[in-house]
Amino acid sequence: MKVTRIRGFHLRATLPEPIGNALVFFDRIDSLLVQLVSDDGLVGWGEAWASPAAVAAHIRTRLAPLVLGQDPSATGRLWRAMMGALHYDRRGVAVMAVAALDIALHDLAARAHGVPVTALLGGALRARVPAYASGPFFKPGGDPYRAYRDDVEGYQKRGFRAFKPHAGLDPRADGAMALALRRQIGRDGGLMMDYNQSYTARAAIRSAKCMEEADLLLLEEPVMPEDIAGYREVARHVLPALAGGEALGSLAAFREYLVAEAVDVLQPDVTICGGFTGCMRVAALAEAFDVPVMPHVWGTAVNFNAALQLAAVLPPQRGGGPAVFPMIEYDATSSPLFALAGTPPVDPDGMLAVPDAPGLGVDLTDEALRAWTVDQWEIAAN
Repeated sequence: MKVTRIRGFHLRATLPEPIGNALVFFDRIDSLLVQLVSDDGLVGWGEAWASPAAVAAHIRTRLAPLVLGQDPSATGRLWRAMMGALHYDRRGVAVMAVAALDIALHDLAARAHGVPVTALLGGALRARVPAYASGPFFKPGGDPYRAYRDDVEGYQKRGFRAFKPHAGLDPRADGAMALALRRQIGRDGGLMMDYNQSYTARAAIRSAKCMEEADLLLLEEPVMPEDIAGYREVARHVLPALAGGEALGSLAAFREYLVAEAVDVLQPDVTICGGFTGCMRVAALAEAFDVPVMPHVWGTAVNFNAALQLAAVLPPQRGGGPAVFPMIEYDATSSPLFALAGTPPVDPDGMLAVPDAPGLGVDLTDEALRAWTVDQWEIAAN
C-alpha cells in the first residue's frame, strides 16, 4: 500500500455566539484537516487546528514529497524523515505540519490492518475514558462569569461529572465563581480551572488562594508557557496540581518543564507536538518522572478522536480527583466542527467509550465538510 494523494480542507465555522477566556474572545473556529489517500482507496485523516494556513503551506512545499509514494505503516521512519526536514523550526508550525500527517498516517495504517489506532500504539488499557467538560467560557459584556451556573447545569444533564471552566478575570472574582460552582456540583464532582496563560505568577497564586475552599483538582496554564520560573513559583505556593503543555511542540520543551518540576500534569496536544509519534515520546518521558499525561483537545472531531485513542493507551495514575488519570477533554461549546462525526455521548458514569472501529473511528466525506470548507487543495504522487 502506498500514499498516492494528500488533500487539505481548511474548515471554518461561526459559533452561535462569541465566547472567550481571560485573553481573547472569538466567534469562529478554523482548522485544517488533512486526508491521505492510498492506492487501494483507503483514507486517513489528520488535523492542525493552530495556524491552519501556515501548516498547509508547509505540507505542500516541504513535507508532501516525503510522504507521497510511501507505505503509511512506516510511521516511525516517515516521522523521522519529516522531522529531519524541519531545519530551524522545531517547536512551531513545522511540527504541527508533521503532526497532521503523522495522525493521518496512523489512521490510514490502522484502517489498512482493520484495527483501531490503539493497536498501533501498543494496545488499549481501557475501553472507556472519564470525560470532563471543557467550559464554561467567558461571555462578552458585563460579568463574564454570569452564565456559568446555567452552563454547568446543562453539562450535568449531559452526564458530565467533571468540569474545567475558564478563569483569570481577577483573583476575587475567580474565587467567588469557583466557590459557587463547588456548591453546585457537590463535593464529589471534579473541578479544574483554566487560566489560559493570563496571569503573572503572583496573581495566579492570589487567585488560587481565593479558590482554596473550592477544592480544585488542578490549575491549567496559570502563566505564559515560556515562564517556567513562574510555573515553579506558583507550584511552591498552591495546593492544586499544576497542568500545562498544550502549547509545547518538542520533546525538549517538555523535558525542561519536568526537570524544573514546574508541572504535575502534562497536557500535550496531538496536533501540536508531532502527532501520535511525538505524543508517545512525551508520554514515555513523563512516565520516567512519574507525571500523568492528559491530552489537550481543541478543534474538530479528528483531534478529539485522536486524543481519545491516545488516552486509551496511557498508564493509569491517581491524581486525587473523581476518576483515575487520564481524563479526556470534551469541547462543551456548540462547535459544529467538533460534531462533524456526531456528538459523542457521555454515559451516566461520565465516561466516553473508546471507538474500536478501524483507525480513529471517524468517517468523514467531502459532502460532510462542504458547508465548512473555505479552501481545498490536493497533491498527487508523480
